[in-house]
Amino acid sequence: MGNVYFGVVLAVLALLIIATNALVAVALVRLIWKSGCLGLCFVLNLAVADALVGFTITGLVTEELAGPTHHTPRNYCILRMACISCPSAASILTVFLVAFDRYLAIKHPFRYFKILRGLVVGACIGGLWLFAFLIGFLPLIVRRFQLKSYQEPCTFFGVIQPTYTLTIFCVAFFPVLFAFIYIHCHLLKIASSHAQQIREREQIHSSGTCPAPQPSSDTKALRTVAVLVGCFALSWSPFFIGSIVQVVCRRCVLHHLLEHYLWVLGLCNSLMNPLVYAYWQKEVRLQLYQMCLCMKSKVFPLFHVDSRHHAPSGIVASIHTISLPNLEE
Repeated sequence: MGNVYFGVVLAVLALLIIATNALVAVALVRLIWKSGCLGLCFVLNLAVADALVGFTITGLVTEELAGPTHHTPRNYCILRMACISCPSAASILTVFLVAFDRYLAIKHPFRYFKILRGLVVGACIGGLWLFAFLIGFLPLIVRRFQLKSYQEPCTFFGVIQPTYTLTIFCVAFFPVLFAFIYIHCHLLKIASSHAQQIREREQIHSSGTCPAPQPSSDTKALRTVAVLVGCFALSWSPFFIGSIVQVVCRRCVLHHLLEHYLWVLGLCNSLMNPLVYAYWQKEVRLQLYQMCLCMKSKVFPLFHVDSRHHAPSGIVASIHTISLPNLEE
């Protein structure tokens, strides 16, 4: 019999991941359809990958909540773990793709729309998923990554060798993390240079006047980079570091810690991604707000009152309006 408490935690986490990413995915599809911005397709792919992460872990929920008579065959357990690893790898790889897209847009703004065409976007996303499938189903391709002895319940380290995690760390996670940090540090340098130029121009135009103090652009850029890098690194690094310790130290028994705590922390990254990457974009926030207003008017039509019929003469009350400065706050 599985751990009921852990099964409930996975069920709640899976529901939140699916609902949040599905909502963001719908908003991104509507926004791409209206604006035609192909760069948002990478963020959409991130939401789809994270939603698939939530969907695939629902199989583990049934495993944890099942009774003692439940039996999971070994091959089916390996296939289930491969299906979970595939969208997780796609999510990690898409994080780098989104960062590279922003780097290309800022570093080469005039060549960006010439380079980023539909065929290029499709090739990048298609190649990413092929690589993610290769990573996820590698234990089925390479037999030595499978454990010979299988004892239920069906768990990740119950059927897969820890060396598989070390291989994924060297092939995918570490290169992506290094490139992710490098790109965002370079973007921070560019943002700092632009902010310095703006301050110099403002000082020239002010010519003796005392400008009002404003929040530093360097501080905002540094905060953004810290959140992006921090969420990604702090979510998955403990799991991979613990897996490396398990490979190096054969006597250490870290399977319970890795599967019930550090791996769940990595899954939380799929919940944080739509909040970090989608909500912080003004266009996506405005699209989500418009979707909420549309849903409110359809679900609660009796409460949707036109205030112009009740406003005093000469005054027209404006309802359901929001400005971008308010969203930025």
